[in-house]
Amino acid sequence: MIFGYARCSTNEERQDIDRQKRDLYALGVTDDKYIYWEYESGMKDDPAELQKLLDIALDGDTIATTEVSRLTRSTKHLCEILQTVKEKKLILDIGGSFRVDCSKGDMDPMTEGMVKMWGVFAEMERNIISQRVKSGMKNAAAKGRQIGRPETTRDSLPDKFWKYYQMYKARCINISEMARIMDCSRASVYKYIKIAEMD
Repeated sequence: MIFGYARCSTNEERQDIDRQKRDLYALGVTDDKYIYWEYESGMKDDPAELQKLLDIALDGDTIATTEVSRLTRSTKHLCEILQTVKEKKLILDIGGSFRVDCSKGDMDPMTEGMVKMWGVFAEMERNIISQRVKSGMKNAAAKGRQIGRPETTRDSLPDKFWKYYQMYKARCINISEMARIMDCSRASVYKYIKIAEMD
């Protein structure tokens, strides 16, 4: 069985996770139900969907992902993932061009070293980006600029929301349908509704 794993840092990167899903189909995943995806930081060492996938995968199964940084940006966590892949005799397909085949219970030292090296670079890249963001925020604050997104208020809710909110109130559509129509997450819809219904 070929399973896929896709990850983005925030639920606003839907376009990117959809691209990953298309790439996973090209790697042999046959249906969305075999793709485990989540919106989590790459530095989190216990993402729920990845853990669920590693738990259900059986000897000889393949886990496909588009690149090492989608699995994790933590070198420590990557080492733990590779150990699980080895112990469960799985195959890890990274972007279709690099296969870590542990179906016989071991891993080629050169392959293991290469994957871990990619992991080091992925973590380093993440740390550099984080450092630049913090520096930029500090610089903006020093200049008196607003940091982060402006607060969402009733007056700033999207016009599209108000249009479909009336349909939701009339029970013509549910939260999931509203999110699909508005092309946003269910969490965003819940947030908008909460703001709209504040006294």
